[in-house]
Amino acid sequence: MNRDLLRDLSAALAAALLVTTAAVVGTFLEHRYGNLHVSWPPLYGHWEPHLGPGTPAAILVAVAVVAYGPSLAARLPWRALLWSAWGTAMAWTFSLALVDGWQRGIALRLTTKYEYLQVINPVNRFHDIPAALRDFTHHIVIHSPDAWPAHVAGHPPAATLTFVLLDRIGLGGGAWAGVWCITVGATAAAAVLVTVRALCGEQLARRAAPFLVLAPAAVWMGTSADGYFTAVAAWAVAFLALAVTGHRPRSAGLASGLLFGLVVYLSYGLTLFAVIAGGVLLLGSRRLKPLPYVIAGFVVLPAVFTFVGFNWWEAYRLLVTRYYQGAGGIRPYWYWVWANLACTVLLVGPATVAGLRRAGAAPVRQGVRGCLRRPDGEPRLALLVGAALLALLAADLSGMSKAETERIWLPFVVWLLPAAAFLNRPRAWLTAQAALALLLNHLLVTGW
Repeated sequence: MNRDLLRDLSAALAAALLVTTAAVVGTFLEHRYGNLHVSWPPLYGHWEPHLGPGTPAAILVAVAVVAYGPSLAARLPWRALLWSAWGTAMAWTFSLALVDGWQRGIALRLTTKYEYLQVINPVNRFHDIPAALRDFTHHIVIHSPDAWPAHVAGHPPAATLTFVLLDRIGLGGGAWAGVWCITVGATAAAAVLVTVRALCGEQLARRAAPFLVLAPAAVWMGTSADGYFTAVAAWAVAFLALAVTGHRPRSAGLASGLLFGLVVYLSYGLTLFAVIAGGVLLLGSRRLKPLPYVIAGFVVLPAVFTFVGFNWWEAYRLLVTRYYQGAGGIRPYWYWVWANLACTVLLVGPATVAGLRRAGAAPVRQGVRGCLRRPDGEPRLALLVGAALLALLAADLSGMSKAETERIWLPFVVWLLPAAAFLNRPRAWLTAQAALALLLNHLLVTGW
């Protein structure tokens, strides 16, 4: 066994130990004090071994990607690879969701008392959208009149408006909402590939492709609105990467700005994508030319929401109040500040952990300036995933993400997955990724 492989396995083992410690300590805290508000710490879910209609399909997708994914990713034409990545990621996510059955796994996920569809059915509180936006901040804190459900209150209104607009065009109800989130969310794999190719080279993008498709994070991508947020944020970064590398800087920059403007009105926490955007700008060869177009695009949606009467800053201030009125005020920071990272291990899998270990060595060996001077290659990918890791750590330290990060951090996690491109023996690592996802989905019923 060579030294690099031994270090990779050691990193994966250390990550497994972190998860085990979080489970043991968390179980003790929950049974003794009941202050975690999760029944299977560190994850929000409960123990229920089960099979479902998605089981055979999930196993088939996993076997196919392990057996043929690396070779197909290496030789498919680039556009075909992007379409294949989207389709396979979608098949993997749908299959995992259907392990819980159509109703529990997809159709009812976004209809619970915490979710967005509660404000559409049985009573549509957004029949007058401008009025609802003007009045939005009056219903955020728990004791306000007709307080919003948790997820509506916890996000800017573009998140809820997405499902309101789907309902208006005839795609109402939980089933359509679930299908939307999975279908759109799966495009994140293609967006990350576009970015890695533009900034780090096509070879690394191709090596990363099977790991983006077969991510354990797909357990929570289906069905969660955060999967949809993940795709929007990923394409914002992808268009920025194209713009700063000279690929239609005006149109790509404008598209990136528009999507970044949407991102900050989908989730307050995704303002931390400024860190990832900063990493992309550092890696770009033409950083200044597209910036006016990015900025012009970015201000559009904030200007519209502000004109209509929604105050983002006031809403966020009230959200902080509501957060501490609920479980966020009870869950202990000292536990979740490291247990959140254990959740992340389960999202990204052992291959990403090992890849991050290798990624950490590249800038150390060559220095940040050396990485930026190189036109492509592993050091540049290391800086990209490093920016994503930095954003995730900032979210962790903020204290506004205590538990449920297996859902909340999906937009950041997809940018850690390309680290697996550093690994040798991709089929063995893909097997470990698939096994983890299948075990999680068949042994637990997740809350999201």
